[in-house]
Amino acid sequence: MIPAAPPEMLPSLRVWQRKAMVAYHRGQSRDFLAVATPGAGKTTFALRIAYDLLADGTVDTVTVVAPTEHLKTQWSGAAARFGIQLDPAFRNASVHSAADFHGVVVTYAQIGADPAVHRRRTLSRRTLVILDEIHHAGDARTWGEGVQTAFDEAERRLCLTGTPFRSDDNPIPFVEYDEEADGVKRSRADALYGYRDALADGVVRPVMFMAYSGQAKWRTSAGDELAVRLGQPLTKDLTSQAWRTALDPEGEWIKQVIRAADRRLSSLRAAGIPDAGGLIIASDQNSARAYAGILKRVTGKSAAIVLSDDAGSSDKIAKFADSNEEWLVAVRMVSEGVDIPRLAVGVYATNAHTPLYFAQAIGRFVRSRRPGETASVFLPSVIPLLSLAENLEADRDHVIKPKSQDEDPELLLEQAQRVLNEGTELGGQRETLESNAELDQVIFDGGSFGLPVEAGSAEEQEYLGLPGLLTQEQVHLLLQKRQREQMAKQKSGTRTETVERPAAEPAMTNAQKRLKLRKQLNALVGARSFATNEPHGKIHAMLRSKCGGPPSAQATIEQLEERIAVIRSL
Repeated sequence: MIPAAPPEMLPSLRVWQRKAMVAYHRGQSRDFLAVATPGAGKTTFALRIAYDLLADGTVDTVTVVAPTEHLKTQWSGAAARFGIQLDPAFRNASVHSAADFHGVVVTYAQIGADPAVHRRRTLSRRTLVILDEIHHAGDARTWGEGVQTAFDEAERRLCLTGTPFRSDDNPIPFVEYDEEADGVKRSRADALYGYRDALADGVVRPVMFMAYSGQAKWRTSAGDELAVRLGQPLTKDLTSQAWRTALDPEGEWIKQVIRAADRRLSSLRAAGIPDAGGLIIASDQNSARAYAGILKRVTGKSAAIVLSDDAGSSDKIAKFADSNEEWLVAVRMVSEGVDIPRLAVGVYATNAHTPLYFAQAIGRFVRSRRPGETASVFLPSVIPLLSLAENLEADRDHVIKPKSQDEDPELLLEQAQRVLNEGTELGGQRETLESNAELDQVIFDGGSFGLPVEAGSAEEQEYLGLPGLLTQEQVHLLLQKRQREQMAKQKSGTRTETVERPAAEPAMTNAQKRLKLRKQLNALVGARSFATNEPHGKIHAMLRSKCGGPPSAQATIEQLEERIAVIRSL
């Protein structure tokens, strides 16, 4: 069945979409991987390919596989603009769709549950399979095997992703990997359009990260009281506990950050983006409800709440997207693929910190509608998130390491301990005693700006009140100006409202200092690994080659300091 829309009525294509379309039709290959940053328009590109293949008779039907139920509805609506009718309500028990549909939209979970149904459908008619966010096919063994079984005989397969990487070595079905000299396999894209390119073209917004630190104090299940400063070099266990304390609805930190985010949103709505919306991303449903309550208490504003298992979640998202409402609170429903272009302010109130999750979450805020729009995301000032924020523009592939490759034994132990700690902490009893927030720094375009200031202070407002419609260069200049003014006040002795730092820590023993330096070195190695895709072990080996000496477990204080200086200079 030929699509109903005439060619002259089709949505226009951006330059990258047109280039990718030409590459697709020129190659005529069975498999094609398009990697484009969230917000760049992967859906429009894929539907144009589907239109062309249906129109010229290359395929008879289309199957779209999406990560979530809500995205099924979104894909169906987008396809209708091309005159392509896709059934978003198809169920495995149906086996066949109605004759007046060009195809169906299903989820990866549906495929994994009964791949035989979809294999029979694929074999019965020449099928184009569009695999949206294909990296999800590696999420579970049943999903990957199901996708492989269902679609290995498809006429054409078009794979889409905004984040072509995973935190594991699970291969992604129908994605080609190039093996490099060291045995590492790296995914190969047929069309690539990264965040940096999209930013330069004005297709996406730049993101300004407002990183908040502060004091966190809690009581452990053993009755011990611990107090630390969020963002200081800490063990992973202490960082995790301090992070959870900051996000606890019972503490002041999250209240102060939500209040600051709302002031930023009000500033944007008053100065150029009148329909700007805000999104609070929560770790769980209880926290989501609690954050909505906090928003109501501290600002007087109500928020729409979207929970993954709520009936009618898709309708709530669609209603918010088309409204002028200010705030939405969600758990996972809005973390990937959901299109709400007016979202301009976010609160990252979750402890999820894999590169994949972070990139997809931030992708909700980068969809540009007009020149000069800037997004603002508020987050805890902790090393894992700061590293991800600073490297937002890095283009990364999915890398599979050879099994025989040596790993840094310290890193393996650290990872194992982290898994153990995370598993016990989530179920462990703890009580938040105190938390407060301060604006620690602003991260923009990979750089850090500003000095720590109290939440609610006039100096914080100078950053929260930055105009919403500025070019990237203008944002840079304003941030630099604010920072110079802060430093000048401090030098002249003018009283500022920066937070008093805690008293100097007592002198450390050599053992304590070595431990602190090793953690600092590991954090820097982790950040470089994220930016370059080099294994941690390879980076450690490079530092040892440059500086000499034994592995860091046996290195002296001087050797550790030298390695830290070297990696900072890279």
